[in-house]
Amino acid sequence: MKNSLVLQTDFGLEDGAVSSMYGVAYTVDPELGIHDLTHEIPAYDIKAAGYRLYQSLTYWPVGTVFVSVVDPGVGGNRRSVVCLTETGHYILTPDNGTLTYISQYVGIKEIRSINENVSRLAHSSESHTFHGRDIYVYNGARLASGQIKFENLGESFVNSEVVQLPVYPAENANKILRGTIDILDVRFGSLWTNIPLDFIKQIAVEYEDKLHVTIFHKKKQVYNEAIPFVKSFAEVDKLEPLVYINSLLNIAVALNQASFASIHQIGTGNEWTLELEKISE
Repeated sequence: MKNSLVLQTDFGLEDGAVSSMYGVAYTVDPELGIHDLTHEIPAYDIKAAGYRLYQSLTYWPVGTVFVSVVDPGVGGNRRSVVCLTETGHYILTPDNGTLTYISQYVGIKEIRSINENVSRLAHSSESHTFHGRDIYVYNGARLASGQIKFENLGESFVNSEVVQLPVYPAENANKILRGTIDILDVRFGSLWTNIPLDFIKQIAVEYEDKLHVTIFHKKKQVYNEAIPFVKSFAEVDKLEPLVYINSLLNIAVALNQASFASIHQIGTGNEWTLELEKISE
């Protein structure tokens, strides 16, 4: 049985890199179903690649094979790996931190190291800078088409050896919710945090309540306002701020029909933190 192959890179679509990956996959199996997660990951942004896998993976059928290539260390000593998630999906990627969110929020059932000298596209051994084409999509296509089994792609190693990027958990500290701004809803500039819906329930926030929102960069306060907690953007006026539950059931902060990130110059990552506190009537 064939499974879908889903591709993610930071290559963009301005040159032939992604097309070459498609060509290799179709050469392995002309009937393979190939799809794009995104090719617009910011250059070298391993953490963003990991987050987009986490955002998308579980909505695909069990058995889907993902190839994620954001690989600033290509040709170096980082491992090439294939992992089987607890949900039954496969990911081929450099072991450089890309699997951080999958490891923490989805779970890795088993992981194997791909032998880059053996399991690679024919006649590609002299090329050392395009493993996305020569190793990852080649083996991903073989796995998705059923030409090779997961167990035959390499030697297994313990999950604890998977490279992890630093990720700090959200906390509820005396009814003050604290978390990080992990990523943006890119096109619209909304801030996606790691504060879960359950925390909102813990402090008994209801829709239309107001939350005191404070944002910090490197512990320096850069934003401080009262914002309504609502179901959707339509419940506030244009250009007004809102706090809402995003599609991953985490807290997000936005402006209606404008970019909160751009207007307030807010970034993402562990240095960008946020506090929420319910405002009592």
